[in-house]
Amino acid sequence: MSTLSYVDESPSSPWATYLAQVDRVVPYLGPLARWAETLKRCKRALIVDVPIELDDGSVAHFEGFRVQHNLSRGPGKGGVRYHPDVTLEEVMALAAWMSIKNAAVNLPYGGAKGGIRVEPKKLSTKELERLTRRYTSEIGIIIGPQQDIPAPDVNTNAQIMAWMMDTYSMNVGATATGVVTGKPIHLGGSLGRVKATGRGVFVTGREAARRINLNLQGARVAVQGFGNVGSSAAELFHGSGAKIVAAQDHTGTIANPHGLDMATLMPHVRETGGVAGFAGAESMDNEAFWDVECDILIPAALESQIDAARARRIKARLVLEGANGPTLPVGDDVLGDRGILVVPDVICNAGGVTVSYFEWVQDFSSFFWTEDEINLRLDKIMVGALRRIWDTADQHKISLRTATFAVACERILMARQERGLYP
Repeated sequence: MSTLSYVDESPSSPWATYLAQVDRVVPYLGPLARWAETLKRCKRALIVDVPIELDDGSVAHFEGFRVQHNLSRGPGKGGVRYHPDVTLEEVMALAAWMSIKNAAVNLPYGGAKGGIRVEPKKLSTKELERLTRRYTSEIGIIIGPQQDIPAPDVNTNAQIMAWMMDTYSMNVGATATGVVTGKPIHLGGSLGRVKATGRGVFVTGREAARRINLNLQGARVAVQGFGNVGSSAAELFHGSGAKIVAAQDHTGTIANPHGLDMATLMPHVRETGGVAGFAGAESMDNEAFWDVECDILIPAALESQIDAARARRIKARLVLEGANGPTLPVGDDVLGDRGILVVPDVICNAGGVTVSYFEWVQDFSSFFWTEDEINLRLDKIMVGALRRIWDTADQHKISLRTATFAVACERILMARQERGLYP
């Protein structure tokens, strides 16, 4: 375990989960294992005070973070989340998972992540803009198109990215569209970016279903987290003939064994802000979600959702991790023992960062692709990356998660070794 004194290393913490995942992959790193400690430490962690004037004239202070885990393979890349439970330890783990994710799909990036501990729903639009601009100015000393490129995450969106891009550009005296991804289309954003993470979940899920002879036609899918990722994945599975039998988000849990009508559910979610109260389903207790009879389970909410107890209750054949770190190591072991295949977050939800890479490349060249071109490129990269990982899993007879870490860590540590230590 790490000896870092400023993080929570209790078994359920995201950082402890990440460290356990690294420990499991060390035996497969060969001579590169001598560099393994590199993976257990963050290169740089910035904590900033974010003071803003509220609409009533009072001043409020918020704590913000930007963590760069590893930059051996390129500039940092990772989202920014606004959430009342954001901590340094959580952001460290998310940055580390971004290092693994970017290397797993072979993008020329290191891993980074950011966040502000705030309940954004309590702020007005102007307060949210002031918060974003001040935060961007505070972390401006370590971000940049060739240094560290933020993107949307929990409770952030294209508008937040537009404010970040504009603030950074004003501070450096030149328009720098490549400083963030996930921007509005007319400010250098990429077509296909909004649904890219959910599309990646679908593409990897489709490939995994083929491997285990699971026909998507009529397959039952349960989705935890019905935001951008979960709903996009649900729509794509539904379009392939699957039935969405349960959905859960911050408003509640709904289920219909015959399948939810996505054509009416999606407008309901947009109008009401969540799945609760949907007329075409029955409401159920949140904890009962883990007992739903399904073939595919998609945890697409927050981290640390599947512990050992919940893992014993899951009825699915296939778990697709749309969220970052949704399964604790003990839960992973239980799912493995039960023969339930898990496609891990660090490959399953890598569609978002892959299209972010496309956006970054398009911004540098000022040449933009069509959405069909974006989706074809995304599918090709995701399928190729998953096949490489599956080959590694078959070769060593290890789980897809450990195989993903093996492929990614080898790439990261090879770069670390070849670059050497300076001075």
